[in-house]
Amino acid sequence: MLIEWREHMNKISNQFSSIEQITDQYLKHGSTDSASSVSELSFEDILRRRQSVDENSALKFSKHASMRLQSRNIELSCEQKERLKTGAEKAEQKGMKESLVIVDSYSFIVNVPNKTVVTAMDQTESEENVYTNIDGAVII
Repeated sequence: MLIEWREHMNKISNQFSSIEQITDQYLKHGSTDSASSVSELSFEDILRRRQSVDENSALKFSKHASMRLQSRNIELSCEQKERLKTGAEKAEQKGMKESLVIVDSYSFIVNVPNKTVVTAMDQTESEENVYTNIDGAVII
């Protein structure tokens, strides 16, 4: 390993006499891999593309919500997930920011602007059924 490193360093030192030459070759001329084709796009273009993908993406589950689902043995069917997403979309249409979405006997708190489920629970296990810090509810 050490021998390989020394050989590599010798190749570098024989090719360049100054740091400016290294900078010219690697930073200004770029490489021919796929990273160079990405550099042709502006930051704004990349950001807009990423935002448009995120806007159309499915509802995400926060780490906390995922842990709640697992610890409470809640497994959502595809149909329930779709209804949850529909509930979040309805909350967004009404201008809600933090919404309670109820699907069957499950309750979800959804951060609507981020399209993220922040917590989940089974209504049958909650004695009080009190939900705080929400600005609306959608029952699907």
